[in-house]
Amino acid sequence: MLLGAHISIEGGVENAPLRGKKTGCQVIQIFTKNNNRWNSASLTDEDVENFKKNVSYAGVIPSASHSAYLINLASPDPIIHKKSLEAFNDEMVRAERLGLPYLIFHPGAHLGKGEDTGLKRIADSINNLLERADNFRLMLLLETTAGQGTNLGYRFEHLSKIIEMVSKKEKIGICLDTCHVFAAGYDISNEKGYKKTFEDFDRIIGIDRLKVFHINDSKKELGSRGDRHEHIGKGSLGLTAFKLLLNDSRFENIPMILETPKGKTMREDKRNLSLLRGLIRTA
Repeated sequence: MLLGAHISIEGGVENAPLRGKKTGCQVIQIFTKNNNRWNSASLTDEDVENFKKNVSYAGVIPSASHSAYLINLASPDPIIHKKSLEAFNDEMVRAERLGLPYLIFHPGAHLGKGEDTGLKRIADSINNLLERADNFRLMLLLETTAGQGTNLGYRFEHLSKIIEMVSKKEKIGICLDTCHVFAAGYDISNEKGYKKTFEDFDRIIGIDRLKVFHINDSKKELGSRGDRHEHIGKGSLGLTAFKLLLNDSRFENIPMILETPKGKTMREDKRNLSLLRGLIRTA
């Protein structure tokens, strides 16, 4: 299994692969700029070269970037929507330059305009963005959400509807967050619920579209719609879900990335990775 974590780019994006190696990651996810700002300085050729050089040295796989949290492709506000499109396009350019295969993003929040309206606005936005990046190798990954507030993507049907409306379907995939799906009401905490959840996912979306996992326990209860990540085995989800996931042969080559709370020493990531690796059965 390809295990890793979201890694800080403090001091420059080129530092992330080295931090990933130090933490014990096989794969890493990054922000390519400050995740709480609309605009950031462009990546220089030197930034890109040093990032790729350190990837080669560290031997980690840079699997994905995650978009900034300000972006809302479902926003009914024309000013915010335009800013979201421009910021997302910048994220795509950055990820493509760094050679990242995936850009993960939360679908968006409809802010009271209704789910169907929001889903169409998201799909229209994705079509716009993919037209701008016609020659990119990058794939966009819709992330499953907990459904907090008016956020869309907490049902597999939401994601399926978006994909149906996207023209370039080969450029769209899914990132499944274990905390989010549990909080959204998919009970993966036991074998029966785990099996049903992935049967439903395959029937509604298609298991082949699943490209990345976010591996997080949940502070909140099943169906709470609360987006609060917890350390592995310390939350309401528990260890069974992770044991099932880590021994599911369908997902052997899919990156599994921690987004659990952490400090600067990355001690927490090291502990969580060690715990996860201990759940993998050896033949």
